[in-house]
Amino acid sequence: MKLDDIKKLQQKKYRGEFGHFLVEGEHLVLELQKAAQHNPLLQRSQLYVTEAHEQWQSLFKTQVIGERQMAQISDTKTPQGIIAVVPMLESAAPVAAGERAIYLHEVQDPGNLGTILRTLAWFGGLRCLLSPGSVDPYNPKVVRSSMGAIFHVPLELDVELGALPERFPRIACLDMQGEPLQSAGFADFDCYLFGNEARGVPREQLGALGARPFTIAGCGAIESLNLATTVNICVYELNR
Repeated sequence: MKLDDIKKLQQKKYRGEFGHFLVEGEHLVLELQKAAQHNPLLQRSQLYVTEAHEQWQSLFKTQVIGERQMAQISDTKTPQGIIAVVPMLESAAPVAAGERAIYLHEVQDPGNLGTILRTLAWFGGLRCLLSPGSVDPYNPKVVRSSMGAIFHVPLELDVELGALPERFPRIACLDMQGEPLQSAGFADFDCYLFGNEARGVPREQLGALGARPFTIAGCGAIESLNLATTVNICVYELNR
């Protein structure tokens, strides 16, 4: 891929056009290499490095470029001198036996999504479904905040809310009026639904899904939790 095209991958429309996204920095490239050992698609990644990283041991086709060229394709103010161009990872594979789904409805904050992916990768056995209108998971801010977790979590994009009951017989959601999260039945569902940071999920759509509501009990003065925190607590409870 030409360097001019690589620079374009910082924009969503070109990521969709080329089917690739950028991964920058030593830690993320190491996570990419770890995941690529078990994923043939990721083995098709291309690595671009400056002379400082010329001896980098890589599974990928590698090209050495100048500091100025690196600065042109980098998304950060201080480039680390190592960037990979990676094929998109969207998975349409069936849900594995025992695997649960986390569905995010119109999540908007890149940091929230990256943190959620990191939690799902830590616990394992979970895939992430994103509704239409959600933040692009290949946004550089999402990729960085995921700390490489994006390579380890099955990911599906543009999954319509109304399609969930066809795939998941038992759906749970978070609601202020639900049962306590510690209820014995909380772990019995196939899909766990979380709404937009500000708007949640429209009530009429929740009713049509037949989702069973649960609540994280609190005793503080504020009226809601951060989305990523909410997902993290729920996933921990599932694995407790």
